[in-house]
Amino acid sequence: MRLRLTPRDTTYFDMLATLAQHNVTGASLLAELLGASRQEREGIVRRLNEAEHVADDATHSIMRRLNQTFVTPFDRDDIYGLASALDDCMDAMEEAGDLIVLYKVDELPLRVSEQVQVLQRCAELTAEAMPRLRSMDQLSDYWVEINRLENQGDKLHRELIAQLFDDTTDPVLLIKLKEIVDMLEEGADAFERVANMVETIALKES
Repeated sequence: MRLRLTPRDTTYFDMLATLAQHNVTGASLLAELLGASRQEREGIVRRLNEAEHVADDATHSIMRRLNQTFVTPFDRDDIYGLASALDDCMDAMEEAGDLIVLYKVDELPLRVSEQVQVLQRCAELTAEAMPRLRSMDQLSDYWVEINRLENQGDKLHRELIAQLFDDTTDPVLLIKLKEIVDMLEEGADAFERVANMVETIALKES
């Protein structure tokens, strides 16, 4: 670690950890949504929307603090980028949940639950990793595993798209289901972007 001669505002570590924890909540609500009836889904999506608003507030708090702080624990552009990337994860999950309700989809392909399981695991690992930014220790296992999960998600996404084209005869339903599956894949990509940023920050600080 580099020797630092100036004090740092370490509140950012707690704020980033809190923001990452909101993604755990979002992924859990998305999983709950899949197992719910069509009537129950609207209430769950409202909770998911609320969780996204809370995550937005947490992101804005980080941005405001960046504008008020002279010395940051690491590059302020990296803090900004990391907070934005974490917020993108929640945005993708919320949008997927919204689409399920707005499109009035009665039944989703069974393997969509596997996509959501990937998101849940990514969210959990990311929430566990954020506090370790304080020391920059033991983070490599995190970004390696996220990369593996994203590759798993990519393969699953391709298989699901192929299945949709094979099994869905209604073209309108096909479009709806493909948008949902694509948005879930965007969520996995967003978590990988977070992990890539963490790797970049760790390398800069080493």
